[in-house]
Amino acid sequence: MPEPLQVADGVYMFQGAKGEVDAENLGRTGNAGFIVGESGVVAIDTGTSRQHGEDLLAAIARVTDKPVRLALITHTRQEFLFGASAFRARGIPVAMHRRAANLMRARCENCLKTLRRQLGETAMYGTTMFKPDIEFDAAHAIDVIGRPLEVLYFGHSSGPGDIAVLDTRSGVLFAGGLIDNQRIPDVQDSDRPGWHAALGTLGRMPLVAIVPGHGPAGPGSLVGAVDRYLTDLEHRMAELLQAGIALSEVAEAAALPAFAHWDRYDNIHPRNASIVFLQLERESMFKQ
Repeated sequence: MPEPLQVADGVYMFQGAKGEVDAENLGRTGNAGFIVGESGVVAIDTGTSRQHGEDLLAAIARVTDKPVRLALITHTRQEFLFGASAFRARGIPVAMHRRAANLMRARCENCLKTLRRQLGETAMYGTTMFKPDIEFDAAHAIDVIGRPLEVLYFGHSSGPGDIAVLDTRSGVLFAGGLIDNQRIPDVQDSDRPGWHAALGTLGRMPLVAIVPGHGPAGPGSLVGAVDRYLTDLEHRMAELLQAGIALSEVAEAAALPAFAHWDRYDNIHPRNASIVFLQLERESMFKQ
């Protein structure tokens, strides 16, 4: 059963497990959370499965008897999505950015099939694809629980439609896919210049604490750590491209020792390296 960790007054997170998705962790590797206002609760991200969503709702109910008014999904990753069926079954509207919802519609039937194979039918019982009740296109304010929240959107950054949620009262940011802590961020769906720009904006904000998409909550300096990884990755791939390294050799040559202790370094980082190498190679060809 997930246990909520208090980040600030009325602000809680559920910390996901380290490592890859497997039957032991039930795929519950992403963080989720909730914010309690005067008249209700906003949930942020909904978990990996229908049962995970039910467990999150039960944990919220142990903290407060106020109703959950809204669930916000920050980005299109399986560990943040599929618990939505539990929220919708209770009449709780689920909101996503339109571009994130479009990406989910395009590929997440396959994500769900993969999770069923990895975790088994029992763990995924009742988990279905869904249509968000609310789709939005821009940053906006939310005041449905008597506590002002800001939905932040910076354009295509860590992924299309990726958002962050700021509790203005406490200064706590739920960063979604924009920031991981002590875990290699995944560049697969990213626009790297847009991601750098988003992180630059967040780095100038007076954030008291950050709840990342993965890993423990931390201070505002988490923004800089992710930006450094992306910058170092780009610099290393540019060096390899300049040296004439073949794509087949990139994963082995892509070591970034400063980040070797981060979770998923052994599998996400080599894939990131190949993706960025190909992107830089393509950009170089177009410049010629």
